[in-house]
Amino acid sequence: MVGSGFLLDFLDSKCTSYGIKSYVFLLGVILVYCTALSSHVQASKVPCKSKNFSSKYQHCGINPAGVHDLDCFGKHPTSYRCVWKPGNSASENTYTLIITQPFLSSSPSRIRHCKVYNTSQTNITKGILLYEKYNMTAEVFENSASTNCTKSVFRGSPMSLFRCGPPHNASFSRHSGKLDVSGNWQNEDIKDVQYYSVRYKALGSLSWSKPLMQSKNGKKCTVENLNSSLVYSMQIQCVTNDRCPQCPWSESYTVPAELTTQPVMVNMKDTDIAKTKGRRLISLTWKFPAKELHNSYHVIIGKASGEAPRQRMITTEPEIRLVLSYSEYHLNISAVNNASTSPAVSQTIPQREDIASTGAGKLNVTVDNNTSFTIHWKEDLIKNYVCYSVEWMERGHKAGSMSFYEDEYNHRTLTSLPEPLEPYKRYSITLHTRPDKDTCNMKKVNNSESTYGRTHFYSIEGSPLSAPTNLSFYNVSLNSVELQWLSIPEDDIRGFLLGYIIYCTEYQHGGATTERNIKMDPMSNSYELRDLKDGTAYGVKISGFTEAGVGVRSTPIFFTTKYQELSQLIGVITIFAVIGIVLIFGSPVIKRAKVILWPSIPNPGKSNAMQKIEEPCELELLGSINHLEEEEWDTNSLKIVEKQEVIPASPLSSMLPLLHASDDEEDSTEMTCNWIQGDTGDSTEEIPSDITGKIIPDINRIDPQSSPFTFPCDYTTIEMFQQGIPQSMPARTSFSQDTESDPRRHRVDCGGIRIGLYEPI
Repeated sequence: MVGSGFLLDFLDSKCTSYGIKSYVFLLGVILVYCTALSSHVQASKVPCKSKNFSSKYQHCGINPAGVHDLDCFGKHPTSYRCVWKPGNSASENTYTLIITQPFLSSSPSRIRHCKVYNTSQTNITKGILLYEKYNMTAEVFENSASTNCTKSVFRGSPMSLFRCGPPHNASFSRHSGKLDVSGNWQNEDIKDVQYYSVRYKALGSLSWSKPLMQSKNGKKCTVENLNSSLVYSMQIQCVTNDRCPQCPWSESYTVPAELTTQPVMVNMKDTDIAKTKGRRLISLTWKFPAKELHNSYHVIIGKASGEAPRQRMITTEPEIRLVLSYSEYHLNISAVNNASTSPAVSQTIPQREDIASTGAGKLNVTVDNNTSFTIHWKEDLIKNYVCYSVEWMERGHKAGSMSFYEDEYNHRTLTSLPEPLEPYKRYSITLHTRPDKDTCNMKKVNNSESTYGRTHFYSIEGSPLSAPTNLSFYNVSLNSVELQWLSIPEDDIRGFLLGYIIYCTEYQHGGATTERNIKMDPMSNSYELRDLKDGTAYGVKISGFTEAGVGVRSTPIFFTTKYQELSQLIGVITIFAVIGIVLIFGSPVIKRAKVILWPSIPNPGKSNAMQKIEEPCELELLGSINHLEEEEWDTNSLKIVEKQEVIPASPLSSMLPLLHASDDEEDSTEMTCNWIQGDTGDSTEEIPSDITGKIIPDINRIDPQSSPFTFPCDYTTIEMFQQGIPQSMPARTSFSQDTESDPRRHRVDCGGIRIGLYEPI
């Protein structure tokens, strides 16, 4: 009988029940495990035909750089295997394994059993048969045909070669400071391994934990009191028994740290897909604080209705994009490594509410009874789809769902609902289409269906239980008033609201009343009552109505329209108030407007340029006056009291008439240059005289039109003024000493011309 071989990961000779300490044995077992997985070539087996077969390989010797660490072991006497390690310099090698069993150890020349195996692999895992009573010798030759042939030898008793190998793989799960270990053994060892032990140490530590942790059965073992943030090394071995006299340790497994924090959602974006109806693109992004501890993320998504399946998706990036219908979905995201899964962050993807345009007028529902209804859709839908899904839901409750196949009619009756429909409750119902025709059940959640439309229905309608709230009025006039209210709560409507009824009661003199009813649109929340009588009291109530009837009326509100006389009085008062405001505030406003809209022409007399000439008689313009005779005149008259040398006529001679205008001013001991503010146009036509009408003689006047220094306009700047003054004219102004002889007379010397002023007698 040829038994199947088994694989070993790593053997520690110190842990075997028989205390085998040969490192050759350990390394050979490791080589078996590593090479058996990749071995696809079966060794050829031939019997030994000659007793001198070893002479063929006598040139092969034992060399540390050649083939080495030959090891043979097995599970049953009829099922053994041998493994070895190749030479250091070998690339493509061929091997020959020879196994012999003599009759007695004292007579090695008498061979009881002999077999030769040729292979290009570093192991023989099948077909090795041994007798339990006879010792065995195994020799492996590397490149026997070459002059550089090397060999390795193994000897032992078949009864001492029995062992149960470590698991061929193991899985680990960390949570809450605990580690669950699960080992998977080869089929030939499953029945014999009853328990197994686990030892561990922190990564980088030299010593293993003591005592060993032993499993409660042959499948699972739990290690407690671990540090969640540490990385551990683990080894596993079976517990020895009669069927497993030897149990080597497995290879070292690295168990990563436990993930204790959950991902954090960053953003969720819901957008439409171009040229696609009934589907949307959901973009999700998140972050995980311990980036170096995880390998990937697990995203689990399912419909909120509970319809199978719940799809699991794996991504290495903290983002994902999903193409979903308009239904509601529940989504969980966890970080994952080889040993643990972080707590999941949950996210609800709400259903799309704004799909009226998608399903408006496309769906109708007929309720047969509380466990059955029929949904209708447009006929053109069955041309492209045969698989459908229906979801119905009462607000605030979990949705129910049912998928079906329909290729003939544009309606479907759904019976045996999971929960009966409740009366007076509003349900929303959504119809989805699915492209897969082989099965109408979803194979996956992502990109699996499109929303066709949504509508609402009641199993049984009723009249509203309450009235609109906060009924109020405002803007009361002679014959109208405006009303306003809040809608009826949806839970109290108990049906589709068809509108409102306003009850307006008129209270007449003598106690008589008249009522009129007004129907309103269900979307309205205000109304203007018209055609009312002035000075009349009214009461108003309001109620909603459905197909089942009219609901409860609201508490009445009362108001009285305005009186006609009062209205006229208010109008008169308003008119007088407006007139008073105009009289009080109108003039400043008009003046201000005039200044802004019609600005006045600048007054040269108020010009800053002209008013800067403030010093008395510093102007040399008076030098143009040749001669003035001194005559007596009245108090305010001007006389020339002294004659100076003749100065050529200047443009300022035309300005002498301005001196005569000083009759209206108060007497002064000095004459200022404000004379220039007079009208030069008038001075050219009038001849100065005293109050008696006598003309002042010997005044040389020059026509302003012919003077080269005549100013072109009434507004004269200081620059233009200076240009009209001869540069050679001395600028001096003084009081004449003649005033000392006559206290009534004052003289002013302006540019060589003395002017006398007489005080009144």
